Amino acid sequence: MRRPLVVANWKMNIGRADEALDLVRRLRPSLSRLDKTDIVVCPPFTVLVPLAEVLASSPIALGAQNVHAAAAGAHTGEVSPSMLTGLCEYAIVGHSERRAAGETDSDVNAKVLACVEHSLRPIVCVGENLAEQEAGDTDAIVAGQVARALEGLSPEQVEVCVVAYEPIWAIGSGRAATPAAANRTMGLAVRGSLANQFGESSAQAVRVLYGGSVTSSGISGFMAMPEIDGALVGGASLTSEFADLVRLADDSTM
Repeated sequence: MRRPLVVANWKMNIGRADEALDLVRRLRPSLSRLDKTDIVVCPPFTVLVPLAEVLASSPIALGAQNVHAAAAGAHTGEVSPSMLTGLCEYAIVGHSERRAAGETDSDVNAKVLACVEHSLRPIVCVGENLAEQEAGDTDAIVAGQVARALEGLSPEQVEVCVVAYEPIWAIGSGRAATPAAANRTMGLAVRGSLANQFGESSAQAVRVLYGGSVTSSGISGFMAMPEIDGALVGGASLTSEFADLVRLADDSTM
């Protein structure tokens, strides 16, 4: 049985300490009462340290929105995995917004390997754009991204990873994939690729999340699907709606 996971991706929002602490303090009482779902908040780098202090005694984990592949060096403006070790448990890798800015499958793979080496759990984002979806290439695109992102890991290492399937055409559009369509892609393309690469046992151990205009009104439908283990949430994670969304996800867990 895979434990559900809901991840808040604040993107480039709520970057001041007072704003971040206010939101987390409002969310924490209701989120701390839930015991069937893991919860991760991925804020901007600027507020990781104050949030780590506030969340230290809570069940809410912290994640970074990105990480550099190198442990140290002349990389102005970057944050290394060694800097995040002990501060974060997770790191988002390969988000479509970063891929659109030029990040390649090779870059994503290097970051995944660096995360695992430094005891961070990578949340590996994969997904097709609208043209690829309309051409019927979703399965090939997604399966290929999964295979290339996780190349070089052992079956034991891949089991600590999380894969987030985000159809790019749905992100921020208010137009989510249907639960049934997302479930099919996540089972066939994501978990199928994992099984081909690492074996069925490891494929069944990896948590696979849905992302792309996830809201509290739609989360229960996604959580009812057997291949969907949770959600990567964008806009709906920036307000108190996030507490309602996680509660509904928790209520959907058997």
